[in-house]
Amino acid sequence: MTILETHGLTKRFGDLTALDGLTLGVEAGEAFGLLGPNGAGKTTAIRMLTTLLPPTSGDARVAGLDVRREAAAVRRAIGYVPQALSVDGSLTACENLLIFAKLYDLPRAERAGRIQAALALVGLSDFAGKLVREFSGGMIRRLEIAQSTLHRPRLLFLDEPTVGLDPLARTAVWEHVERLRGELGTTLFLTTHSMEEADSLCSRLAILHRGKLAAVGTPAELKASLGRPAGTEVTLDDVFLHYAGDPLGAPLPEGGSFRETSRERRTARRLG
Repeated sequence: MTILETHGLTKRFGDLTALDGLTLGVEAGEAFGLLGPNGAGKTTAIRMLTTLLPPTSGDARVAGLDVRREAAAVRRAIGYVPQALSVDGSLTACENLLIFAKLYDLPRAERAGRIQAALALVGLSDFAGKLVREFSGGMIRRLEIAQSTLHRPRLLFLDEPTVGLDPLARTAVWEHVERLRGELGTTLFLTTHSMEEADSLCSRLAILHRGKLAAVGTPAELKASLGRPAGTEVTLDDVFLHYAGDPLGAPLPEGGSFRETSRERRTARRLG
């Protein structure tokens, strides 16, 4: 079953075409990765698919709903973890989730149970009453994932979900994302600059280059498409350089505190 499909999806900002005629489909239950250098159009695509940015032309349907005409219904069917910080450091983990529970009109009788279950799913049950400003970067990201899945969305968008995290925090975040996918059956649509993440976590990938779709397929199919001799080791980095033509942007520093995490996310968002 196709849960996301686009046809000629395009976004222009004046003379700049940020996304140019994107056509693709994502099946329910997939972990689909969107790759590309900084400025390739990844975040623009996600913002249109999550109804935050209107397309200039083309069409997109998410969970069978038109992103233009049925935006409110689309927002109820999806979860979204943006690059920008989306939790309040002056509130506890539980208080942050309660705000989202109210925003999504979850029945009052279900809120406490949903919040407890969401915190347990991402391994934060013991920190429910702790102020988020005291969290590490990895804990903040896990809380944002819990927040975005309180209403049990069919499709979860993750825009650079492990940006600025150290290797241990990245591993923890992805373990919990995979757990979420397994327990809730949530389809994942993510952007990442980590080829290792993309290779190990995504069932299929699309590569954007200068706003256009350059390639799409499973990691194995994309590696095979380079036509290297048998026995030659091919990595997704090789695939990326072949199709995108540009090296990945330099990795951001690995931060730990709430303030550092906020600063790093703003930097990542500005770079696109």
